[in-house]
Order: sequence, then structure tokens, then C-alpha cells
Amino acid sequence: MPEPLLSVADLRVSFRVQGAWREVVHGVSFDLHAGETLAIVGESGSGKSVTALAIMRLLSTDHARTEGRITLAGQELTSLPERSMQAIRGNQISMVFQEPMTSLNPVLSVGYQIGEALRQHRGLTGRAARDEAVRLLDRVHVPNARGRVKDYPQQFSGGMRQRVMIAMALACEPDILIADEPTTALDVTIQAQILDLIKELQADTGMAALFITHDMGVVAEIADRTLVMYQGHAVEAGSTAAIFETPHHAYTRALLAAVPRLGDLKGKPRPEPFSLVDTATGHTHKPSFEASLPQDDVPPVLAVHGLTTRFDVRDGLFGRVTARVHAVENVSFTIQPGETLALVGESGSGKSTIGRSIIGLVTPTSGSIELDGQEISGFSRTALASLRKRMQILFQDPYASLDPRQTIGQAIAEPLLFHGLADRSSVADQVATALRKVSLDPDMASRYPHEFSGGQRQRVCLARILGLQPSLIIADESVSALDVSVKARIINLMLQLQAELGLAYLFISHDLATVERISHRIAVMYLGEIVEIGMRDAILNNPQHPYTRQLLSAVPVPDPGHRRQRAAATSGTGIDSRSQRHPLSYVSPSRTYRNVSPSHLVLATA
Repeated sequence: MPEPLLSVADLRVSFRVQGAWREVVHGVSFDLHAGETLAIVGESGSGKSVTALAIMRLLSTDHARTEGRITLAGQELTSLPERSMQAIRGNQISMVFQEPMTSLNPVLSVGYQIGEALRQHRGLTGRAARDEAVRLLDRVHVPNARGRVKDYPQQFSGGMRQRVMIAMALACEPDILIADEPTTALDVTIQAQILDLIKELQADTGMAALFITHDMGVVAEIADRTLVMYQGHAVEAGSTAAIFETPHHAYTRALLAAVPRLGDLKGKPRPEPFSLVDTATGHTHKPSFEASLPQDDVPPVLAVHGLTTRFDVRDGLFGRVTARVHAVENVSFTIQPGETLALVGESGSGKSTIGRSIIGLVTPTSGSIELDGQEISGFSRTALASLRKRMQILFQDPYASLDPRQTIGQAIAEPLLFHGLADRSSVADQVATALRKVSLDPDMASRYPHEFSGGQRQRVCLARILGLQPSLIIADESVSALDVSVKARIINLMLQLQAELGLAYLFISHDLATVERISHRIAVMYLGEIVEIGMRDAILNNPQHPYTRQLLSAVPVPDPGHRRQRAAATSGTGIDSRSQRHPLSYVSPSRTYRNVSPSHLVLATA
């Protein structure tokens, strides 16, 4: 057996808390060989990311203490001077973080930032660095790479920003790539391309990868070996195939049980909650409620007709409008009481713009939006504010949605008082009721957002919404950043609330396996248009549009034996990648839809 490229032995990490050291990683050991991919999996707080940061020596020595041995190609890193460590970071070991916007400088172009690593480690300057930055952006599938190399991070979507980060990490063709949840924000087609790209680079260069993730589908797709962490301990390790086939630890079994598998609900008309495994006992708990069916014999909660939203592109000294981005083009759909319509598609397809246009955070260019039979598309901001108690939006990042200076009780009470649904004497009782609805203790009302986990914060956001008794909730990637077991619990909670309260959901997501669990119907979006819409079973099991088939073929399957099948399925789809930016004179072509069945429509292709 060859010597490992990276060896971690008895790693212990402690943080200073109120003057005392608290150990959070307890004696973790593993080896990583050239060309190998090791996945470290576990929930938030399990110690995965702290382990990676310790390897990179990115933990503050004032507040963190690292013990044990970390050896890179025979060189001990824990005692290496900082200047020598700087020569290793980005050159021999690169890291991709989960949230790209916190890693990218908003005042520097992405081309300049990619060029920093090229200048520092490869000595490239001027045009050579720029051309290499373009090549790297093109390699991670950023459209119009040469034109976008001058753009700034805030001009990219979340998925596009992550591609920029991956391009930066790969700039110097490192020996080891540490990827900390690198595909969480990416849609399935780009995720598949990025995973294939990493495997391609590994085959070409012998690069090793340390992959930190909570997505067991990704683990099955890319990892040779898997290390499972729970509360700072490595509780199980072995070949990925063996861990998936015969998991021994109760926590590993719980992780695998919470993974949605595309096709599990084939032929079933209702969504279905997850069965959850107790991490301590290994016992399976099946929810007692039954998911709802939509009320088809009543008027829709939401009716959208011909919705079009375009954004001006301004250039030049005077900011003259020179082009428009056709973000959403002639979109129509309805949602019944008790129904979930899922909007799926890749980053930039217009999913979130539809949600924001409906709720009034973005002004549509044209089209009709009816809420409970009332036309609202022409309403002023003041009029829309009074309507928002009937339609609410649940964002991806719950921490960004909560004021860190407010207790969660104050956060839930604020909209109740604003809309006149409670007064000072009754609001505390209504806050307590809202917290109980989302399975949180009313005594938690006095705590602040930072005192909660990500899943609990999303429950708080749901509680704030439910206090207003809305008929429609727009969930915009609301579970995509959550751990797999936490995601399963939030989905179960949303299904239970829908069954009890008759809520309608517009569920915006790029996670098709989760979409199957929660949706009644699915609308597939591509380049601002709905290309296919129909009942969940019809879309997933009888896809008609080439883009729908591409999306489905790219979904990672939590089965290591399925890798070759997915790789074959994602090749040769033949989908074009037109730009959504058009000159002012551009006229969108008229579109027609073909009836596959009475409730299944597909955009007619030329």
C-alpha cells in the first residue's frame, strides 16, 4: 500500500468558551491517498468543517487549539510556520467553501480574484492570467466566460458564484481539494457536471479530494471511502459501498433513512412524509398523519397568467438601458387549496423571480396574478403590504431572515401587531401557539436566532408565517441548505401543516428527490419559461421535454452501484444554452404547448 498523501492522526480541536477549553473534535483519524475521494458526512455541528479548517490551519490560534498530527506528503503541518503554510494553501491544498459570497470580494471582478492564485503560485500576469481565468470559468461551465470575467460576484446567481469558487480552487491544480458542501447551492445538472469535473481532474492529475457533505446521493456518486461523524466523533468508516449496504451505527442508518430516493412514490397520488430513525436506538418512527390531496372543486388560491418579468441592463457613463434580461417569459399556472406546485430548474431559470414577482418584491413587466380570485398584479406597495398576510415567503437562509437583535418571540409578534391580528395583551399567547405548531417549546420565545440550529431557525420562520394564517406559502429553496435528517423533519412538518390547515405551497427547489416527497404537481423551468408542467408522477416517470429528461438523469442516486448508469444517462442531451439577455428590439417568439394528457403539458419544440 503506498504512503498516504494526507494523514490525520488523533485530531482534537478545542474552542475557548467563557475562558475554558471545550473539545469539539474528539480523536479523529484517517488517511487520504492520491487520486482518492474520502467523504466526511454528518449533521451540522458534527465537526466536519472544523476538521477541514484544522487541516488548512485556518482556525484562530487565539480561540482554537489543535492537537494531534496532520501530515501532507510526509510534512507535518501542525508545526509549520505560517509563511510556509501560505505557500501550501491554494497550491498543494485548495478549499471550496459552502457560501461563496462570504469568500468572494464584492469590489473585485471574478477574473481578478481567480487571477490572484495564478499570480501568487504560478507567476502568471496580465493577459496570460486573464486568459487562464477565462479557461477556468469555461471549464466549470460559466456561460459566456470571456464576457463575464469582468463581472462582479453580486452579478452572478448563487450557483454561478459557487462555480467561480471552484474555478479559483482548481486554478493551481492542487494535490488535494477540500470541498466543504460545494454543491449544496447548485442545481442537479450543474452538480452532476461539477462532480464529473472533479473526477476528471482526479483522473488526469491524481488529485485527491476530501468531500464534506450531508447529501448521501453525492457521497454515493463520488466517494471511494466514507467517514461518518456524529457529535465530534468518527462513528463509522469504510468503503462507501459497504457503508451503504450494511451500515452498523444507528446514526449512519438514520442518515440513510432520511435520504429521499427518486422513484419512491411512483404511482402514489399523495406526497408522503419521511420515516425517521432514532439516532440513539435505531428504531424507525413513521408519522401518523396522511398528506393532503388538493381541493379541485373550489377556485384556485393562486392563478398566474402570462407573467413576464424583465430587468433592464444599463451601460455607459449615463447608465443608458441597452438590453434587457428576460428572466420570466409568459408563465401561467394555478395552485389549488391544499396543493403543492413545485417549480424546478437550474440556477437562473427564473424560479425565484416568479416567487418574488408574485409577492411583490419584484415588479412584473406584464401578466396577471390573482390571489383568492382578486387581481393583485397592479397593486401599489402599500396595498400589497396589507395583502401579505394571505401570502408569505419562506427563504433559503433563515438566519438572514431574522433580526439578530430581536428575540424569536419579538420576530413572530411583529407581523401580528403590524397587521392588527393581535394586541399587546394577546400577542404572547399567539406567539406560543405559533411555536407549538412547528414543534418548538413556547419557552424558547425569549431566545435569540444565534441560539438555534439551522433547522430550528427555519421552524421559527415558519411559525412567524403561520401566525398570519396565510392561504399561500412560497418556499424558495427553503430546505436546500439543511442537513438531510433536518430536511426530512422540515418536509414532514410542512406536509402536516398543509394537511391540518389546507395551505397551498409554491415550492421552489432544484432538489428533485425532495420535490417528489412534497409536491402534487411539478413545473419545469428553463431559461425563464415553463417547458413542462403536470402531475408529479407524469413529470417524473413520463418526461417529455429534453430538459426535463436531462434534469432527471442528473439526480445523484444514493446507491454507489448506480454511478455508471447516471454517467451514461447525462451524456448527449443536446440542450441549447441560449442567453436570456436580449437587445431592446428583441421580440419573444410565440410559444405553444402540446397536451400529453389533460393535465400534462409540454412546450412544443421547433
